[in-house]
Amino acid sequence: MSMAATSPIEQLETVRSLVAHATQRLLGDTITVSDEQWRSPSRLPNWTRGHVATHLARNADALRRLAEWARTGERQDMYSSADQRESEILEGAARSALDLQIDLDTSAGKLADAFEELDAASAWDAVVELRGGMRVPARLLALSRLLEVVIHHVDLDLGYEVGNIDQQEAEWLLEWYAFRLRDREEFPKLVLISDSGFTINVGSSAERRTVRGSSANLLGWLMNRVDGSAVDGSEELRLPPF
Repeated sequence: MSMAATSPIEQLETVRSLVAHATQRLLGDTITVSDEQWRSPSRLPNWTRGHVATHLARNADALRRLAEWARTGERQDMYSSADQRESEILEGAARSALDLQIDLDTSAGKLADAFEELDAASAWDAVVELRGGMRVPARLLALSRLLEVVIHHVDLDLGYEVGNIDQQEAEWLLEWYAFRLRDREEFPKLVLISDSGFTINVGSSAERRTVRGSSANLLGWLMNRVDGSAVDGSEELRLPPF
């Protein structure tokens, strides 16, 4: 992490605070969603809002398992298999609004508790493995969760848009995006320059291109949540999936 905070401890505290805020914002928006609305389409292809909510809850469970691995030293995978991950999302999507809200709230709370236990164990530097095989120190789990909560809040299509993403959140998530893509040779080489002055390099393929916009729109464009008209310099660029 290389944002403005001066020490890894301060950086982690900042990101955990952002996760807590983003989670409460999400739960505040979902508490009034009806059964019918949960079964209506989200902005993700072939997923209802219920699918998105279930995915968010199971992601919290998965990250909690990694936090427990870091704390205890006993390996735990995020998911036992891709099929199990998919089936849990499919099975949970059609639940009632109350059940979905309780699941979102409870799973997020258990993850927060797991992070507190990591604090007590001073185990944030322990290395764990994300889905797909990337090995990271446990302190990056909070940043991974922040991306899930913020981006999928947009996907729920409840009025929270890419443009509503806080600048600080967006810039942390751009850092995370660049970190995750550091070994992806097929991703185009980009210099992202925010209106705020924040600058970051992403990707490594082909000739370097400069893309400008607000921090939120740069993130939304990279994540395929807004089109190229939201930023400057993206003409004819085709981004592979994150």
